Amino acid sequence: MTLDQLRVFVAVAELQHVTKAAGRLNLTQSAVSAAVSALESRYGTPLFHRVGRGIQLTAEGTIFLDEARAVLDRAEAAERVLTELSGLTRGSLNVWASQTIAATWLPPLLHLFHQTYPGIRLEIRQGNTADVIAAVLSSAADLGFVEGSVSDPRLVAEKVAEDEMVLVTGRQGDPDPADLSRWRWVLREKGSGTREVMERALAEAGLRRESLEVMLELPSNEAVCAAVAAGAGATVISRLAAAPRVALGELVVVGAPLIRRDFLAIRSGDRRRGRAEEALLGLARGEAV
Repeated sequence: MTLDQLRVFVAVAELQHVTKAAGRLNLTQSAVSAAVSALESRYGTPLFHRVGRGIQLTAEGTIFLDEARAVLDRAEAAERVLTELSGLTRGSLNVWASQTIAATWLPPLLHLFHQTYPGIRLEIRQGNTADVIAAVLSSAADLGFVEGSVSDPRLVAEKVAEDEMVLVTGRQGDPDPADLSRWRWVLREKGSGTREVMERALAEAGLRRESLEVMLELPSNEAVCAAVAAGAGATVISRLAAAPRVALGELVVVGAPLIRRDFLAIRSGDRRRGRAEEALLGLARGEAV
């Protein structure tokens, strides 16, 4: 049984005339007759009485007409859904982002996306880089945004922005940048992209994690910035994350940026990218809508 056969049956039943039904459907009379005959012969059930040159529904045909209409209505509804989804007027998008991105770079992008595609429901979660990668790999996230590097071969990564990592201290005094080994430090937790990049930047300056005098390890950029502003030590952190407290004079950026890092959009390589994902990435790339 096909949708075309159901459409033919419904047209003949409503018009009670094969020729008129053929005209409505833009088919030949023989094609309409063949479709009806195919249904009747396949299921061994007469759907019409042939009365002279006219036709009438049998009792079985009358019952089947309601079912056929219901199937065609559902098919039309399904087609409307696909049309709406292709036009991004309905749907949802699950996005996970690491803390630096979620708190700084991502909100303006999400606002622009919502203005452009108001029918798409956004579900946003944040965690550290390891959390985001796990969410993407488990399909809890359609799309993830992380900073730093991603080496998992199961993921596809695309650069969408850049960030600068800067050395910051509180306003209580600036230690000598030439003698970083004597500084006290405040770090992000293990698994965060900020922690990974900080350790790499300090390693390039000749300092290993084991040689640092670590005062605190904290689970968010805001907590790190607050501790540094209170005098707990120094840190290496995103310029974007530090900017509000730098503007207030609570933090001081020491020297030039230590390292630049990429903001990456990540997705599972086994998963086909949806239209909503592609639309969000297009906005991230600065493409015209």
